[in-house]
Amino acid sequence: MKIRTRYAPSPTGRMHVGNLRTALYAFLIAKHEGGDFILRIEDTDQQRQVEGAVDIINRTLAATGLIPDESPSLGGPVGPYVQSERVRSGIYREYAQQLIDKGEAYCCFCTPERLSTLTQVVDGKEINVYDKHCLSLSKEEVEEKIAAGMPYVIRQNNPRTGTTTFHDELYGDITVENAELDDMILIKSDGFPTYNFANVVDDHLMGITHVVRGNEYISSSPKYNRLYEAFGWEVPAYIHCPLITDEEHHKLSKRSGHSSYEDLIEQGFLSEAVVNFVTLLGWSPDSDREIFSLQELIECFDYHRIGRSPAVFDYTKLRWMNGEYMKAMDPDRFFETSEGWLRKAITKDLDLRTISEMVRTRIEVWQDIPEMVSFFEALPDYDTSLYVHKKMKTSPESALQVLTEVLPVLEAQEDYSNDALFASLKQFITDKGYKNGYVLWPLRIAVSGRQVTPAGATEIMEILGKEETLARIRDGIARLGKEQH
Repeated sequence: MKIRTRYAPSPTGRMHVGNLRTALYAFLIAKHEGGDFILRIEDTDQQRQVEGAVDIINRTLAATGLIPDESPSLGGPVGPYVQSERVRSGIYREYAQQLIDKGEAYCCFCTPERLSTLTQVVDGKEINVYDKHCLSLSKEEVEEKIAAGMPYVIRQNNPRTGTTTFHDELYGDITVENAELDDMILIKSDGFPTYNFANVVDDHLMGITHVVRGNEYISSSPKYNRLYEAFGWEVPAYIHCPLITDEEHHKLSKRSGHSSYEDLIEQGFLSEAVVNFVTLLGWSPDSDREIFSLQELIECFDYHRIGRSPAVFDYTKLRWMNGEYMKAMDPDRFFETSEGWLRKAITKDLDLRTISEMVRTRIEVWQDIPEMVSFFEALPDYDTSLYVHKKMKTSPESALQVLTEVLPVLEAQEDYSNDALFASLKQFITDKGYKNGYVLWPLRIAVSGRQVTPAGATEIMEILGKEETLARIRDGIARLGKEQH
């Protein structure tokens, strides 16, 4: 049997990290076995739709490499792949009627006011459970109410006694009391199917063999199973993924600032690093390895290794992983992408390609670049305490002496290439009997105004050029002199 999985998002905005993981796992499960990955748009909740959200879904799947085999744009043998289009064909109403004919569903005419009064306590929890009030209506009464134009929904007819057991590939057999199974709505009063009904019908008609979703749907699975059994359909394999939490173990929300794929891209993360990281939110390989390309994930992905405990979104680890991807990037590709970020901080005509190479192994996200390189544009206001380095045995006093002594050497220097500058300074250090750091530390502080820089003093001086370098050293001498008088 060929494996067929689906990703069935609602077009309600940006793609949440949890939804991206669902798409990833569905894609990897299918591709690991040479199966098909289907994109289906579930837009039955018309009020929650966001304009442009379908485009976001398509862009995100394309950017992450999760290319579907069948989709609304690609078409396929079991389309249409948009639920609102399937509604117009009458398909859901047809299957709901089959359930009514079998006694597995019924029409409900209860008003919202009446429904709000229906609560009962089950296992110490207060829940809203429909009381089957309309189940007793005769066929004639139902037809009369419909003919009179009374609004109604179609509900699933679930038993109130006994238990229902379903199987999950990760959690095993799960048994629930039927008293907990509400008669969920299948068709709403506007004629649209609910998510719960439409996804069962569509999964069957599209031949879906493995259903991947978040474990918040575990409680609904018994109702899904009863629908499959009522129709006489084969139940797909269920794979319920663990919750994703923030580092304080709260559900990952928009307030975190990095709950969606687009949030992460805007913050300067690479798409392939996000894919790698999100795959590891709940799944682990059979080794300690952590860096995987999408193709490598396809080859080694075993969904039985998905865990059941909540997965923590470790932002620090994502930054580290992204940094590893950046270090491995082709220099040309790195420069093409980094150039825009460099220009956010540098407007002067400087060698941006060399600066790009300087930062490549020192940043973790693109957003790190402007702050890291802004000193090239203009010397920041800095405190002379930066000249203190215990290991180098430097102080503001020693720095003033060194900068004053080295200034004439650099004024006489014509070749401001990195190699020539280093050779000249090396000779100066030898002549004076100094240690390297005793000279290079204060020189780097003077030309950058930063304690941490993406390159050493002579590399920075080469980028700045002679005139700017000397101006900054003179500024350093002035600052230090002012402090000491």
